[in-house]
Amino acid sequence: MTDDRVLFEVDADHRIATITLNNPKQRNSYDAAMRDEIARYLDIVADDDDLTVVLLRGAEGVFSTGADMNNAYGWYGDERSREEQSAGAKEASRKSRPSQRRRLTVDRKSFGFYHNFMGFPKVTVGEISGYALGGGFEMALMTDISVIARDAKIGMPATRFLGPALGSLHMFFHRLGPVLARRMLLTGDIVEAGSIEHLGIFTDTCDADQVTARAQYWAAKAAKMPADGVVIAKEAFRLVEQSQAYQGEEVASYIFHAYGTNLQFSPGEFNFVKTRAQHGTKEAFRLRDEHFHVPEPQ
Repeated sequence: MTDDRVLFEVDADHRIATITLNNPKQRNSYDAAMRDEIARYLDIVADDDDLTVVLLRGAEGVFSTGADMNNAYGWYGDERSREEQSAGAKEASRKSRPSQRRRLTVDRKSFGFYHNFMGFPKVTVGEISGYALGGGFEMALMTDISVIARDAKIGMPATRFLGPALGSLHMFFHRLGPVLARRMLLTGDIVEAGSIEHLGIFTDTCDADQVTARAQYWAAKAAKMPADGVVIAKEAFRLVEQSQAYQGEEVASYIFHAYGTNLQFSPGEFNFVKTRAQHGTKEAFRLRDEHFHVPEPQ
């Protein structure tokens, strides 16, 4: 059964497939089922010798705000022991914290998706507008060719409650550079893509109304390349990046994420999960931003 929150189209004549995150009410955030559906479509593209490019985009002018925070920590499932479950120990389940083995098991699978996307054997083009946050920001950076709106909001705000050692650290330092990577991870700042246009992080930074056409333009250009040459090049790129920048990335990413979801919060620090339980997700985000706001000096 397909998930209509992820759409898949194939333009066989031009050798281009398009994957669209179609969850606009949640700003195209995704849960595990959506992520698995994206992975399934990517496998179809990888296995089809007649496709050269996959274009990744979001519906209604928003790329993706990453993992669905309505389900934050819920992705680890029911953490009660078998004895507790059989005894119906509901109170214990509310208070228990996921074990490290549960965190590592789930995060190993989750980060396998990003690792595979980063090393995808066909050309990946990102059509990025609106928001690219969290996992959405990571996917935007992982694309081979990225077209982004100048007013698109990008960043890793989840570092404010999961800690700065979050996501593919190797990729952040390699693609953003160590100074910007540290700034964004250590503050959780969300910035507009236009403010870092001069750094050349994205292939094509343009006005919002040009993003779709520009992304299609780059996809069409890449699709004209020899298909065998593209696949060979992608494997060569992967080898070079693994040897120069990404050594240890596959393991480090999920280990640090598993640790990050097990933070202990001191008095006065912002605890997103506790705040969400008390006030709901929307209000928790507002209170998060209020807590972390520091006015610029005059």
